[in-house]
Amino acid sequence: MRHGKKFNHLGRTASHRAALLSNMASSLILHKRIQTTVAKAKELRKYVEPMITKSKTDSTNNRRVVFSYLQNKDAIKELFSIVSEKVANRPGGYTRIIKLGNRLGDNAEICFIELVDFNETMLAASAEKAGKTRRSRRGGAAKATEAAAPVAAPVATEEVPSAEVVEEAPAAEVVAEEAAPEVAEVEAPAEVAAEEAAPEAPATEESTEEKGEDA
Repeated sequence: MRHGKKFNHLGRTASHRAALLSNMASSLILHKRIQTTVAKAKELRKYVEPMITKSKTDSTNNRRVVFSYLQNKDAIKELFSIVSEKVANRPGGYTRIIKLGNRLGDNAEICFIELVDFNETMLAASAEKAGKTRRSRRGGAAKATEAAAPVAAPVATEEVPSAEVVEEAPAAEVVAEEAAPEVAEVEAPAEVAAEEAAPEAPATEESTEEKGEDA
């Protein structure tokens, strides 16, 4: 009877279940990915992840404890040499379950169970995604600096020419004002001379006519 035992017995006796999980754990450590049913994969995850945590500390006691479950020297060597280095910075969650649908024979739900750090495709995709988000942030900061820079630059360049114009403008105006009276003074005598010369001609004509009449 179950009597409150909540884990999945997988339809097997205790010894058969332990042997099943031991063999599956060894296969997962050696091949990094295996295909099984979802029910077995969920039980295997609870069985193998504590062993992977123990492998982070390579001591004689931890090796003996893990070997008591796996009973496989090749799996122990792989776990404590290669797998432990890969998962050194991961605080847990060493496995991933990927569902594949239902099996044709008995319609059982099947899946892949794999070690997360050994799936190079997903690691590359996650790294590329992280890289894109960082680029966008850098681009936004660069745009902000470029937008702020032109605003400050024209203020400095506009102040210098305005001061020069203010200083030079009075000199040009004074030159123009000084030159204008000279032209007026030069032109005035010419106009006076023309006006003085104009009345003389009629005077000469009248004098000639008078002389003719006298003659």
